[in-house]
Amino acid sequence: MLVAFSVAPSGTGREDGSVHDAVAAAVQVVRESGLPNRTSSMFTEIEGPDWDTVMDVVKRATEAVAPFGSRVSLVLKADIRPGYSGEIDGKLERLERAIGE
Repeated sequence: MLVAFSVAPSGTGREDGSVHDAVAAAVQVVRESGLPNRTSSMFTEIEGPDWDTVMDVVKRATEAVAPFGSRVSLVLKADIRPGYSGEIDGKLERLERAIGE
């Protein structure tokens, strides 16, 4: 199971609107999970064997953001493909091969 998610607080009280400290707390949870993951400027991707494993990490990452604001926004997209693993890299490798053909 692959999940791409973005979590951020609002109501932070910061004039510049920056949420990087909160996002860092969430990404730290993801990295400490030991599951394959990747973070870009907009989303964090995580791969795990099942719903419970992946969603536990997403939940804990969301909870890590909560102290930074009065509310939390979570955007999530999932690719549920039973029996497959290594797709966090495999999908990109297939894409790059297709582009190169």
